[in-house]
Amino acid sequence: MSEAMLQVENLHLWRGERHVLRGVGFSVNSGECLQLSGPNGAGKTSLLRTVCGLSYPEGGQIRWRGEDVHRDLPGFHSQMAYLGHEPPLKMELTGRENLHYWVGVRRRFARSELERALERVGGQRWSDRPVRTLSAGQKRRVALAGLLLMAVPLWLLDEPTTNLDVEGQQLVGTLIDEHLAAGGLAMAAVHHPLAVSERGLRRLELGGG
Repeated sequence: MSEAMLQVENLHLWRGERHVLRGVGFSVNSGECLQLSGPNGAGKTSLLRTVCGLSYPEGGQIRWRGEDVHRDLPGFHSQMAYLGHEPPLKMELTGRENLHYWVGVRRRFARSELERALERVGGQRWSDRPVRTLSAGQKRRVALAGLLLMAVPLWLLDEPTTNLDVEGQQLVGTLIDEHLAAGGLAMAAVHHPLAVSERGLRRLELGGG
C-alpha cells in the first residue's frame, strides 16, 4: 500500500441542542491504529460516522492523503471500509453469499480470496448456512472476513470485538496488527482495550460532556 494519512482538524458536530464533538483533531498515519475510548454518549460512533462521510460536521475538516474528503467522497470511500456496531449482513443469505454481494459491489475478487478470508476468521465450516442461523459471534466473523476482502488501506471500526469470545477478540487484534504491518491504518471505537501491539497504537479519549 502507498503512504496514507488521515487528518481531522477542529471537528465540531451537533445533534439537536447537543454539541457532540467539540474541536476534535488528530492524525493517523500508515502503520498506526487510533483507539477511541470514552463513556457512552461521548461521541465515538459519531466521530467514526463523520469521518467516513455518513454525518456532516458543522465545522472542521477531514483530509485523506492531504485532500478534503468531501471533494471526492466516492474516491475516499473506495479506499476505506466502515464496520459498524451491527454487521451489514442479509439474514436470509449465507455467509458466503453475503460476502459475494456485499464486497462484490466494490471490487472483484477470486474465489480463492474469499476462501482465504473465511479461513482466516475461522468461518469455513458454517459459512454456507443462512446468517439468521448463526450466532452473534459468527456473524461478527463473517463481517471481519468482509473487511479483509475489501483490501483497502483505511479501516473504521465501531466496537469490532462485540459478541466475540476471548479467542475472537485476540483475532481482531491480530488482524489489525497485520493490517498495520502491511501499511494500513485504522480507527476503532472501543469500550475495552484492543489486543493489539503497542507499537503503532495511539489513543484518543473523548469526553462525555
